[in-house]
Amino acid sequence: MGSNRGRILDIDLAKRSSKTTHIKDDLLRKFVGGSGLAARLFLDRVPPNADPLSGKNILFLMAGPLSGTRFPTSSRLVAAFKSPLTGIWGQGSCGGDSAAQLKAAGYDGVAISGSSKKPVYILVEDDRVEIKDASDIWGKDTYETTQILKKRHGAKADILEIGPAGENLVKFASIMNGEWGSISRCGGGAVMGSKKLKALVLRGTGKVEPALPEEFEKVRKAVLEKIKQSVVTQALTAAGTAMGVEVNAITGVLPVKNYTVGDGSYLAPKLSGNTISAQYLTRPHACFTCPIACKRTVKVAEGPYRVGEGPGPQYETVCAFGSLMLIDHLAAVIRLGEMANRYGMDTISCGATIAFAMECFEKGLITTRDLRGDHLRWGNPEDVLAIMAKIAYRQGFGDILAEGSRSAARRIGNGAERFTVEVKGLEFALYDVRGSHGHGLGFVMSNRGACHVASEIGKIESSWTVWPEIGVTGGYDPKADAGKGELNVICENVAMLSNATTMCQFALMSMAITELAEALKAATGFDYTLDEIMQCGARIWMLQRGLNNLMGITSADDRMPERILTPHTEGGAAGSVPDIKLMLKDYYRYRGLRPDGRPSQARLRSLGLSPLAAKLQSCNLAAGVQTPPGIQCDPYPDRVPPQKPVKKSENHKKRPAPY
Repeated sequence: MGSNRGRILDIDLAKRSSKTTHIKDDLLRKFVGGSGLAARLFLDRVPPNADPLSGKNILFLMAGPLSGTRFPTSSRLVAAFKSPLTGIWGQGSCGGDSAAQLKAAGYDGVAISGSSKKPVYILVEDDRVEIKDASDIWGKDTYETTQILKKRHGAKADILEIGPAGENLVKFASIMNGEWGSISRCGGGAVMGSKKLKALVLRGTGKVEPALPEEFEKVRKAVLEKIKQSVVTQALTAAGTAMGVEVNAITGVLPVKNYTVGDGSYLAPKLSGNTISAQYLTRPHACFTCPIACKRTVKVAEGPYRVGEGPGPQYETVCAFGSLMLIDHLAAVIRLGEMANRYGMDTISCGATIAFAMECFEKGLITTRDLRGDHLRWGNPEDVLAIMAKIAYRQGFGDILAEGSRSAARRIGNGAERFTVEVKGLEFALYDVRGSHGHGLGFVMSNRGACHVASEIGKIESSWTVWPEIGVTGGYDPKADAGKGELNVICENVAMLSNATTMCQFALMSMAITELAEALKAATGFDYTLDEIMQCGARIWMLQRGLNNLMGITSADDRMPERILTPHTEGGAAGSVPDIKLMLKDYYRYRGLRPDGRPSQARLRSLGLSPLAAKLQSCNLAAGVQTPPGIQCDPYPDRVPPQKPVKKSENHKKRPAPY
């Protein structure tokens, strides 16, 4: 068995029961773990037409084959579910100790189905599994919840929890991992809230041992040394991920004023990682087995935005509450990031949705009357703090914005959609891809929507690394389009491996993909080769795409937002827009997608995805004909779940009349 446990903990909250399900080696080898194994379990267990906020949706929390070992950066935990924000495949991950604790408890993952009638939390201590009353912590913010549960179950217990946003079913609510980690994207916190699940407490005492200890130790030491010697990882240690603010301002990739301004050079020095380090850093913070320590411990000691010593903002948060809104007050950005974490909201979607609303306010589509006397002005942190609270508690206009920018734009009307910057309903990660065209293709083809960790192509275009062993040799012009389709297919397959092994992508920048194959072989005992793991990456991507096809996705959804196709007149990407049609044509050919955006039956079977092929064939999606009676395919052609009244939680305030 090696590092794999071969067991999934199944918990049914409706029945208040738990059991252990054994996973066959064949599935572990073909789908690796993490998001790959989650997708394979999702195929068997979640109906494509399931309401994301119903008990039929399953929340998968998955470790990977390297989790719990000493392999560098093997710290991430993946959550997978049907997204309440997008209505399709939803996925997020966080670094920390949770994946290691889960493996130490004896599991490769947890699958949570059903819904409780009252607030509960789950305690997992090795083979001891309890569903416990959470009435006393329902309504608490995430930091308070963490402190209470650690006091109750010990300082070494690892906590996954939601805040008021998750309780109130905000569609982009996050699952926080204590105070430091966040499974942010796609609304996993709302899935937990719909199940009345406040938290999971994980504590394991077992050891995770590789199948081939000597071989494992050899590759581990080699990779560790490469990470330490990497200029990129040294920069991450020194300045955190926000080091990218100044770099992206130069290249035109920094998003400014809801992607309407091309030159962010005047903002970048005020918001950069170096400025965070100089003014507010108290010490770096590292995830389990991570030698990089890119996280920032910060303290704002004085002024209107005081913050006690604790987690500081990463690149995405700095941009979401900084450059995207024209806020150049770094202490305010730190405070906004902390409040988003306390409420339990994805800082990317939260910031992007508020920036969208700011533009609507500027253009007169939203008025102070709609906001009940409030304002949404560019560069004003107080306006953002006010609307953020209303989003978390679904008060006033915050109730509309809590649905995400795509749904909010439809409610607002009057052409508000042209101010949204999203793909498949998920707001852009904070990169203006007019300066990085392949990165833009990666956003368009990501299976969860506009995602920065679904492909490594952004890092490749930035010349952060090369992988000649798989044909990625470097020297790519980020504002060129030719050849980016094939390149993105390769970079997606590598990213699928990162998300399946649940290791941090920063480590991949320092190592060869052959070394990843060696590490997986030594850890699991499976005789992996480079070709086989790259095939695993391709298989996982296509499985997630097929799941999306079952939920209604077609080639019409593989689109670039209108705004990004309008060139800037200033900045590092002035005059540049991605030729998405050219790149998609190239990409579809290399990925093996038909013109309608669906895989052929032959392609699926060549990847060992016969069960998916059978389901697609049963739904007649592959043939493009009407679905036969009795087959559970998604009946909603635009993937947006039907708009049901939001269930009130014990922490829910009176909701306003519809806008």
